[in-house]
Amino acid sequence: MLRLALLLKRSYPRLAGYAMVPVIRALVWLARVLGPERSTAFGAGMLRRIGPLLPAHRTALANLQAVFPDMPETERRRIALEAWDNLGRTGAEYAHLDTLFDYDPTATGPLRTEVAGIEHFFALRDDGQPGLIFSAHLANWELPAICAARFGLDATAVFRPPNNAAAARLVQEVRRRSMGGLAASTPGAVFAMRDVVENGGHLGQLIDQHFTRGVVVEFLGRPCLANPLLAKLARHYQCPVHGVRVVRLPEGRFRLELTPPLDLPRAADGTIDVPGAMQAMTAVVEGWVREHPGQWLWMHRRWRPDMLPISRAASRVVVETSQANVISQMADQTL
Repeated sequence: MLRLALLLKRSYPRLAGYAMVPVIRALVWLARVLGPERSTAFGAGMLRRIGPLLPAHRTALANLQAVFPDMPETERRRIALEAWDNLGRTGAEYAHLDTLFDYDPTATGPLRTEVAGIEHFFALRDDGQPGLIFSAHLANWELPAICAARFGLDATAVFRPPNNAAAARLVQEVRRRSMGGLAASTPGAVFAMRDVVENGGHLGQLIDQHFTRGVVVEFLGRPCLANPLLAKLARHYQCPVHGVRVVRLPEGRFRLELTPPLDLPRAADGTIDVPGAMQAMTAVVEGWVREHPGQWLWMHRRWRPDMLPISRAASRVVVETSQANVISQMADQTL
């Protein structure tokens, strides 16, 4: 009986996830029936109401207060609500990913999506060498991968799958309808990502999430850990690194912006400096977030001070301070 109880306890999250599959499929079906405009409005309204009731809302407000301490609280709450609004729209747009991107450089009429820096995109596609692209959780962050697939760029998008296997399978089904290659950021997947670049392909990655084994970078005035994968690949293969962001515009429209290749900092031996390169990429993302703060994912625990490595100098200060405290306490007791 105890073994059965333990088995049920371990299986419950998975069973609950599978139970959510028909619910998620029903929501996708409803979003398709409603169409892009009505479904995104519904998703935005739903999360504007539900989001502030969730624990993640406290994370968002704490992040905003730490980053913008002088900003009025009403403005920080407005940004947090706008972030929930954006997340609700992005969720509803999954049902329309195959039709959402309609950019055509030869079109003369109004389009849902516009692209800035298309010349950099074509150069990246036609230069005959591998390339790296970084992005962030801004607006609908899935659109750059769709743009790459639509215009023939041999690109693989790195994504973090949902924790629940059933939900991850559903998300991947939706993505595969409109995107090119996909690589889940699981242990061991780094070898597949390396092979993409080694074979002349292009790798895209969102770099604005916490990575436990990462390098320390400064982001929005606070230290955090960033995944060094792109910087390491750039150092090894000497390939260009571009940034791409999505901006949500009024009336359900979007703008994709691709940067020129970054001039990454180099070490004394001429190779790309990995921490410096990640800091350069992070600085670009910071500029994007400051420009449109309500379109970023503030609910994520991006900053985790307790997981930052302690430098030798800092460790020495802690030890010396502790020793001084002990000596002081001994002196007080003696007196």
